[in-house]
Amino acid sequence: MILVGLAGQIGAGKSTVASRLAEHGAAVIDADRIAHDALETQPVREAIAARFGREFLDTAGRVARPALATAVFGPKEQHAAALAALEAIVHPVVRGQIEATIADLGTAAGSRADSLVIVLDVPLLVQAGWADRCDHVIEVVCDDRVRHHRLVQRGWSADSIAWRDAAWMRRMPDGGLRSVVNPARIATVDTSSAISYTHEQVDRVWRSLRTGLPR
Repeated sequence: MILVGLAGQIGAGKSTVASRLAEHGAAVIDADRIAHDALETQPVREAIAARFGREFLDTAGRVARPALATAVFGPKEQHAAALAALEAIVHPVVRGQIEATIADLGTAAGSRADSLVIVLDVPLLVQAGWADRCDHVIEVVCDDRVRHHRLVQRGWSADSIAWRDAAWMRRMPDGGLRSVVNPARIATVDTSSAISYTHEQVDRVWRSLRTGLPR
């Protein structure tokens, strides 16, 4: 099997790229979904309540996500510290689930495991150390004006976008993606224009990934 990571900022179009790869037959692991599921588990909820306070749970005992987002995304040092604390709670759970899913996919593929392509759609692929775990990385890039417009259409405020961008950049290593991954293992997909052009680029990357793999 080969592991392909998707790297890019929020709103860049990683989900669009992942969906196109899935159409070609790749198995996609969505870390956002895993993280959301993790927030529903009792141990994670209790850890969040212990660190942030029980006011971050709603009347049903579930994590109050809007309140938590307000606490961890912002311009102050306390926001950065809170985000680091949240990640310390959630990331180990997500990492364990991703590793378990990779193993399960390999087992399920059986004799066809060598031809399996697994895509890791992880928001902090580089920052969380997943990039060097991957055989290849697709860098999803998008003009900031286009990316921000997409996020505004989803209901995001300009401040929310700025704070998340800042949080993403703050944890990016000096030198960016190419400081941790050999450039020869990186392909770039630009999602700034029509989706048909994005698909064309993804299709080329897919053909390149399949070269040399068992059919």
